[in-house]
Order: sequence, then structure tokens, then C-alpha cells
Amino acid sequence: HEVEGPQHTLQNLADALPALGIVAAVLGVVKTMGSIDKPPAILGTMIGSALVGTFLGVLLAYGMVGPLATRLKQIIEADAAIYHVVKQIIIASLHGHPQPLVIEAARSGIAHSNQPAFAEVFDGLRGR
Repeated sequence: HEVEGPQHTLQNLADALPALGIVAAVLGVVKTMGSIDKPPAILGTMIGSALVGTFLGVLLAYGMVGPLATRLKQIIEADAAIYHVVKQIIIASLHGHPQPLVIEAARSGIAHSNQPAFAEVFDGLRGR
């Protein structure tokens, strides 16, 4: 579970970025209200700058950090898959199941894209 730490941190950051963008926008609007006596061109620029905070928070959250966290989670799960298969083998063996059932337990734990067919496994066991 220590391996998942950076992924959780990135996901938490992605979840927080839109809120930080909104805080930046509110602070920008407060700053703009302090300069309400300025000409409309300057006020427009200040309001636009305030909205950039919201845009940046959403862009970073959903366009960069969120997808990065999701991809990191996929990589972690793919790396851990072999350990789950080994765990299934050990558990099935400890329960005293016969070898073909142990092998089937291991085979069923493999992702369907990489999973050998039932017949392929037992043909391999028979040496065919």
C-alpha cells in the first residue's frame, strides 16, 4: 500500500485544484472590487485575471493532474497483478486443492487480455 501513496497524493491534488482556482477567482474579484473606481478597461483586465485562476485550476485538475493520477493507478495495478496471482496459488495450495485446481485458480486471476485458454494450460501440462 506504500506504493499507492504518490497516486493518492496526486488524486487529492487533482481534487483540490478546482477549489483553489475558485479561491483565486474570489480573491481576484475582491481585489477588483477594491479598485472599483478605475476605468472599465482596467476593471475588465482585473476580472479576466481573476477568472484565469478558475480556468487554471480546472485545466490542471482535469487536464493534467487527474489523468496522471489515473495512469499511475493503472501502472500500480498492472505491476501488482502478478503478486495477486502468486497469492491465489499459495492460498489454493494451502487449502490442499489438487494441482489442476491450483493452476485454474492462478489462471483465473490473470487479466482476460493475457489469460491463456483452459485447454492451452492443460495441454502445456501434458507436454503437448
